[in-house]
Amino acid sequence: MRSNAVWVRGVTGIQLHHVTDLQDAGRFLGNAAMALRAAHVRTDDDRYSDLAAELKKTLAMVRQMENEARTGMQELHAADPERFARCREGEEPWPDELQAGFIPRHTCGDECLYHDRGVLEAITQCTCGQPPCRACAIEGTPTG
Repeated sequence: MRSNAVWVRGVTGIQLHHVTDLQDAGRFLGNAAMALRAAHVRTDDDRYSDLAAELKKTLAMVRQMENEARTGMQELHAADPERFARCREGEEPWPDELQAGFIPRHTCGDECLYHDRGVLEAITQCTCGQPPCRACAIEGTPTG
């Protein structure tokens, strides 16, 4: 059985855009290239520097994709701030991500900044009266 599932980093309160995954990839590639350059300095084995050079090219491509994804997200925010907010809240998928099979973000684990965290300025943003989590209703079981 083949599974295309990947680990998706959850952040309480927002649905991350895939630009975050590209940022992670860039950091990982940059760290790998730096480690290979360090190995080259210690060993003088050109295989390490050659691979570091390849990773540097890959990193440049990932940074370009990251910039394109960020630009698309910024354009959505400028053109339709309400839709941007719905996407950020996890009510609908980001327009440049897969639409099929989308399940709303689990909100059952969200905390109220005012009541749960004691942030007095957040009283106008109280989330305690929210309806039950839509994702749990769709999937049938809570994940929290």
